Parts: sequence; structure tokens; C-alpha cells
Amino acid sequence: MSDFDLVLTGRVILTDREVEGGFVAVRDGRVAMLGQGAAPAARERHDLGAALILPGAVDAQVHSLSQRGAEGFAASTAAAAAGGVSTIVDMPYDEGNLVCSAEAVRRKAAEAEAEARVDVALYGTIAPEEGPARIAEQAEAGVAAFKFSTFGTDPKRFPRIPPQLLMDCFAAVARTGLAAGVHNEDDAFVREGVGARVASGITDWRAHGLSRPPMTEILALLQIYETGAATGCPAHVVHCSLSRGYEIARRYRDEGHHATVECCIHYLVLDEENDVARLGGKAKINPPIRPRAEVEALWRQVAAGNVSMVSTDHVSWTEERKTDPDMLRNASGVPGLEVMVPLFVKGAEARGIPLTWAARLLAENPARHFRIDDRKGGIAVGRDADLVVLEPVSRVYQGAASRHSVAGWSPYDGIELPWTVAASWRRGAQVFDGAEVLAAPGSGRFVRPGLPLALRKPVH
Repeated sequence: MSDFDLVLTGRVILTDREVEGGFVAVRDGRVAMLGQGAAPAARERHDLGAALILPGAVDAQVHSLSQRGAEGFAASTAAAAAGGVSTIVDMPYDEGNLVCSAEAVRRKAAEAEAEARVDVALYGTIAPEEGPARIAEQAEAGVAAFKFSTFGTDPKRFPRIPPQLLMDCFAAVARTGLAAGVHNEDDAFVREGVGARVASGITDWRAHGLSRPPMTEILALLQIYETGAATGCPAHVVHCSLSRGYEIARRYRDEGHHATVECCIHYLVLDEENDVARLGGKAKINPPIRPRAEVEALWRQVAAGNVSMVSTDHVSWTEERKTDPDMLRNASGVPGLEVMVPLFVKGAEARGIPLTWAARLLAENPARHFRIDDRKGGIAVGRDADLVVLEPVSRVYQGAASRHSVAGWSPYDGIELPWTVAASWRRGAQVFDGAEVLAAPGSGRFVRPGLPLALRKPVH
């Protein structure tokens, strides 16, 4: 009898190389052996030919509970399993529950363990009136990072954190060894821009981008990194739509600061002049989708190694919250869990970017950032056997036709994907077979950070 529970053979994508004719062998839910050529025997074996074997993605930014009753962990993690995402990191801004205390963290972790189909890590945050008093207790309760915002979407659910309070919070987070992630838009600049657009009478697709010009991001990004530099706290910009932002982040790292920056998949795929003009409110995202020239500049930042990680910023708003003719009245954000991995692979191949960047930016780097890389991340012996298989079968994505997305729409509708998610595994258990999500609600686990950040290699 074989010592291995599962063996996959195919084109294995590691963080530093691609292995043609490679294999991954799994025992007790963990990667037990990697190799090339003749694969060992196993109780279950899949010979995948030309298919890609990638690490299951760690999606660094998911909003499962932003609209009460619209999604939830059972649904968001079904889309994740179908998209090859084996771990989600859920944001703390839930409708009716700001995750800003140890009690709130424990409550949400219990909800995740009862409902989730893939593994879940959590962000924590603060209530502005409490200041940083509950940061330490949330770290003890198991959050993987903290999230703040320089822009106020809602004074209760998604509040602005003013500069002095942000610095106090960074100082408190620094003592936990975790990172501080920040939504990067300058509040005053955006509010002036929105007021100007309303006064101008422009309400169509142009209104959102006009109300948030590039400087609204750059000013906030500089504040975030300077606050990190002043406090010694790892500073993370949770989404940047501008090439210049990645260059700035690189300069801070070159100076020795821990400055990371995240690119959402929509900034690498959608553009303002074509997609926002066509989709209107369904492409309203904060920060906004930029012109095609900026999209291509972001891919050059990927190739240069200046992007720390790629995420979805997934949120499944119901369609009525995304179809108001007045652009500024729509909710901000889009679903993406089901398609991030094949979209990134398509974009990388089209630009000659090695697929090792998929392993790094979708799995290895976010796992390290959230201090869960003892179990999660790129394919490596000893880590959880979180794997996704992409087969070279072309299909046109349609969110309304998907059985795994509750939104019923997608900004990526009509995009041809040359690679299809054929299967995915979480901790060695198959959670998706190419058609059906096999994982039951409650089979996912709450994932806590591991060793102190100071003992780990920094994310670049």
C-alpha cells in the first residue's frame, strides 16, 4: 500500500520555477513530496497532462458579510473553492458588526468555522471612539492583520481614522507584530471631488473617476507609509490602482521600511474608457478603475516585482445596488473570487510574465504577510495541500450562469478565459471537481497567525 493519499502530476508552478512533468504527493492533508518524472503510487492519483498545478490562492481581501443576507461565509467560500482560492482573509466591516473587539473576533471566527468551505483568516479594526484600546486583545483572539481607512465610507461600519488616531493605532499594531492595512483615499480630497461632480451635473459613468483623481490615492498612500515609518509598524496599502503608487512603495522598502502594496485583480483587467463606460455602476469600485494605459503600467509593475500581492476585494452586492443610472449612488465593489486565478494567469501569459508570479502574488506573499506561511502559501513540503488545477480549456465567463456565485452578475461577464479551474483541494481534501463544490459548510477552519513577524522574511 502507498504511503501517499493523493498524487497529482502535471505542470507544477512553484514560486521560483515551473516543473514540467512534475508531481505533488500528499499525506495527511499536507504536501509530503515534490518531484519530476515518475510519480509515486497513491490511494488517489490524477495524471493531468498539460494542466497547471498551482498553489491554492490566499485571497487577501474579501467582504463576505458586507450586505446582511446577501452572501455569508457558506456562499463566499463556495465561490472561493470553485475559483481555486483555499484561504480567504475577511475584512472587518460587516453590516451590523464592526469587528473591533476580541468578542467580535471570536463571534466571527465561530461563524466562519460553522459555515465556511475553505479556510478563513480575519482582519480586525477599531471603533474610532475607543481608539487603539482593543488592538492587543484582537491580536490575542487571532486576527491576522488590522484594517483602517483614510476615507470614511460610513461613520459606523467603515469609518475614517484621522491622522493622529491612525498613528496611535499603528504604534499599537506594531507591538503585536502584525501589519496595518489601510484603505488609501484622502477623505477631504474625495469629498471635494464628489461635491464638484454633483454641482457639475455629471452623473454618468464618468462621475466616479472624476471625483477620485489620482492624487486622492497618492496623498493617502504617502500618509500611510510615513505613519509606518514613524511608528515602526508594517504599513500595507490594501489596493492601489496607480503605477506610481507601486514605485513609491518600492522606494520606502529600499529605505528599509516595511511597506507593502496590494493590487486587486480588477485593476489588472478592467479599464475606464471601455469597461466602466459599458458597465456603469457595475464597475464602481473604490479607488476607481483607471484608463487602459494605467492597467498596462500595473502589469509592468508586476513584472518588475513591485506588487506585493494580488487579491479580489470581493463583495457580492445585489444587482439593485449596482444599477442606479446616477453613478455615484451605486455601492462600491465587485465579486471576483471565482475568477481571480484564471484571470491573472490569462493576463500574465498574454504579457510574457512567468507563472511563478501567480504562485508568489496569489499565495506565497499573502500567506507570509498574514503570518500563516507555516501552513499556507506556495507549494512546499510540510505545508497544507492547498492546490488548484487549471486545464487548457477555453470558456466565456458569465456570472449569471454560475452556480457558485450568489451575485448573479459580474464585471467580468463575457471575458474568455483560456484556462478553466478543473479542480481544487484544501488541506488535501477535494473541494471542487470542475462542476460542483464538494466541500460542506463548516469544513473550513479559522486560521490564526503563527510566529512573530520579526522572525519571518519580509514581503516585497
